[in-house]
Amino acid sequence: MITDYTAAKQLKLRPKSYGQMFANRVAESGPREAFRYPRNGSWESLSWNGTRDRVHRIAAGLIKLGVRPQDRVAIASSTRLEWVLADLGIMCAAAATTTIYPSTSTEDFTYILADSGSRVLIAEDLPQANKALQNLDLLPELFRVVLINGDTRQGTADFVITLDELETIGAAELLARPELVDDTIAAVLPGDLATLIYTSGTTGRPKGVRLAHDSWCYTARAVELLDLLGPDDVHYLWLPLSHVFGKVLIGVQLKIGFVTAVDGNLDRLVDNLAAIQPTFEKVRARVTAAAVKDAGLKTKVFSRAMETAIKYQATLEAGSVSRWQKVKHGIADRFVLRQIRQRLGGNIRFFISGSAALSPPVAEWFRAVGMPIVQGYGLTESSAASCLNPPGRNVLGTVGPPLPGTRIKLGDDGEIMIKGPGVMLGYHNLPTVTAEVLDNDGWFATGDIGELTGDGYLRITDRKKDLIKTSNGKFVAPQKIEILFQAISPQTSHILVHGEGRSYITALITLDPDAVHDWVDGTSAPGQTGPFSDNPLLRNLIQEQINTLNNKLERWETIKKFLILDEQLTVEDGALTPSMKVRRKNVESKHQNLLDQLYTD
Repeated sequence: MITDYTAAKQLKLRPKSYGQMFANRVAESGPREAFRYPRNGSWESLSWNGTRDRVHRIAAGLIKLGVRPQDRVAIASSTRLEWVLADLGIMCAAAATTTIYPSTSTEDFTYILADSGSRVLIAEDLPQANKALQNLDLLPELFRVVLINGDTRQGTADFVITLDELETIGAAELLARPELVDDTIAAVLPGDLATLIYTSGTTGRPKGVRLAHDSWCYTARAVELLDLLGPDDVHYLWLPLSHVFGKVLIGVQLKIGFVTAVDGNLDRLVDNLAAIQPTFEKVRARVTAAAVKDAGLKTKVFSRAMETAIKYQATLEAGSVSRWQKVKHGIADRFVLRQIRQRLGGNIRFFISGSAALSPPVAEWFRAVGMPIVQGYGLTESSAASCLNPPGRNVLGTVGPPLPGTRIKLGDDGEIMIKGPGVMLGYHNLPTVTAEVLDNDGWFATGDIGELTGDGYLRITDRKKDLIKTSNGKFVAPQKIEILFQAISPQTSHILVHGEGRSYITALITLDPDAVHDWVDGTSAPGQTGPFSDNPLLRNLIQEQINTLNNKLERWETIKKFLILDEQLTVEDGALTPSMKVRRKNVESKHQNLLDQLYTD
């Protein structure tokens, strides 16, 4: 157990900048493997020394182009090794990274570049670059575009170069000034701007969150103090690096020195980890199907083994287990649970979940399999990691205690407040909005509602602004209901709970096509000729799942009616943010007539 005094003392030993943290890692681990990345159908490795060489060339190239300290350099790319190298290069050039999701619309893409004042854009390919090139009249600060992939001959002369060309420029500059990058890193201060991440917010324009070098260095050091990971671990990174959580994971790697395999291709994720969605509910469904098939097990055998394992883990946590329970669990582990672990590589010790709330049944399932989910909590505004469950003291249903050096308190209405080195500098160009959430004492109002246990563990209950007040005066937390349902129904992709000012709660549901096809194949239902939403057997299945959900809810929370939409919610139609959060108001507005029918029919 780390005492507050010990933590405070140890936290002071953190590097002063992200670039310095990277330099320290190279000095300590130089020839050791740093990254693995896919190339030509196989995995290749890059050492820390090799990483430094490429990163320094990128940094020197940016400096030669005219990038100055704290200038913004934007990255618009999927998760890949070059994203990591580019970001490290920006940090070592004393500049600041503006992150942009590749799925961002041209309108928001242009807005982010303009609002951030980004001077260089590093784009994955020409389609990403064209989002800027087609709107240069709106981007007066932008003077260069760098392509990771693609042919610059299709771009504007001298305005577009390749990443290889940038590295060539940097290599020449380093020949003339060998100490350039080291001297630049040494001049960076802890409070200097390191990253500008635009929250995709479910309403309005995205806001740029300003995060300092010290926020990343603090978070990395705090996680290191928890002793979760060691230098011999291997981390598989597929999360969007434009998301704050992805950046945290790379920062923690720099501090600890483990290997990271980088591949954002979800098709390969299916092959490697038997999962295609960033929600653990869908991971569970996919792993279950794959493990049953691979092991040649009958569904009843699988279900009975999982029931035995879940009961065993619950009893073990509550106290001691009987000899007979140990025998039954051993049999279940040998013939079933081990198959699941092998389906995910066989070496996974735990998962980390922090992007969305996790339902207890899903957490119990993974714990029973022997791969517990360690849930944490944080926001872009708090550098992602504010709380984290220790694997040895993982309390299901909570996001754990605050990280060393972070403080949590609850407002009078239950709103979670955070204070610590990870909290943002503020919103870019939005001083009034910043003052609304960040007080003079450094407390950040998260907008989340929660409660603290007697042991200081935090439990999230809902978003403050998402609470529904029915016409009967009852408050309903939609996220709680939605999370519970997602754990019950593998055939659905989204559920939106509705009822503000209404007399009862209803829901809009979208289907997961792959899971529905699997369900149809496993039933004696006739071939589908129309939309799945018209399938009476499928609707009966969803109704049964709604009934199961309602049995877990208070009377005023229960879903009285629901509709299955024929369409999917997408980023392109404005229903989802680039980070795949549902834009609740947009969806409700688009389907207002359907929702009204649920209260008139």
